[in-house]
Amino acid sequence: MAAQCKAFFDATSDIWASQLLAGKPAGIFRSTGFHGGGQELTALKAITQLAHHGMMFVPLGYTSGGGMFEMEQVRSGSPYGAGTYAADGSRQPTELELQ
Repeated sequence: MAAQCKAFFDATSDIWASQLLAGKPAGIFRSTGFHGGGQELTALKAITQLAHHGMMFVPLGYTSGGGMFEMEQVRSGSPYGAGTYAADGSRQPTELELQ
């Protein structure tokens, strides 16, 4: 998990103590530098933060139709949530990744 994201969750202790997010649905999106850059691990780590708040994780699953299995272009994402590959920071998400 990126340090900025971890810092965000660490700053939510008052929200956690008052259980303001308990029962709320939550999803995950992320970006990594390249294929094999840890997208699944990033998602799984983020789920622990959602669980501490009592939130309900709502994954994409393999429900986004043929786009999930598109092989004609580079595509990121997984059943855990949306994602993109940033490469050196210059790559923008494709139309397929934005669906």
